Amino acid sequence: MPSQTAKLGEWRIYETAEAVAEHAAEWLCALACACEREFAICLSGGSTPRSLYQYLAGNSIASRFPWNRVHWFWGDERFVPHDDPASNYRMAYDALFSRVPVSKDRIHAIQTEGVSPERAAANYQMLLQGYYGKKRFNVERPIFDVTLLGVGENGHTASLFPNSVALRENRRWVVAVTGEARQTRITLTYPTLDSSRNLAFLATGANKKDILASIRAGDTQPPAARVRPVGHLFWFADRAAMPS
Repeated sequence: MPSQTAKLGEWRIYETAEAVAEHAAEWLCALACACEREFAICLSGGSTPRSLYQYLAGNSIASRFPWNRVHWFWGDERFVPHDDPASNYRMAYDALFSRVPVSKDRIHAIQTEGVSPERAAANYQMLLQGYYGKKRFNVERPIFDVTLLGVGENGHTASLFPNSVALRENRRWVVAVTGEARQTRITLTYPTLDSSRNLAFLATGANKKDILASIRAGDTQPPAARVRPVGHLFWFADRAAMPS
């Protein structure tokens, strides 16, 4: 059942992680179907998004989804080849794109081979700017219609980690993140993530209970708590992740 908590967004709580994925997939499908123009979705990695992607690819949703009008982007990526098991692109491809009628020119993956992490970030920024048509965001015209994000136990989201210099970036759209995780990452920055008509966090499992309690209590230190989309903010969570 939805609950509104001021600027913390709308919280939609479900009994199980599978229910979170199923309802989030239906929500995403409804938004895409209701839009008659080109529609841009920014994807997340993680186990709950994987289930969401599998629901999108299932017959009940895939037959209704407007595949020919949707562009797909990523909020972050590990700097590994796209066929690596750790790749967010590979996860989305296996769970979704390999099973639905989407053309390759609508799938905008982050380059992870043949360039440095810094060049990969710069290239993805140019790709996003080319799609958007401008080098600066207009608050009245977000680049993404839907952005999907997860939240880590330490409060990180995308590849924006606690105490990272990337948290203070307000000029670049995309940056390389090195030395802050086991693998080098490429991540969108706050200005880019915030340029979203609808932004949804997916949080499931008891290991998310503490960080959700902190965010709901108003703690602004966790990186996930600093996301402020220009549009609507949603949290899809299961009972296990919710504070007592």
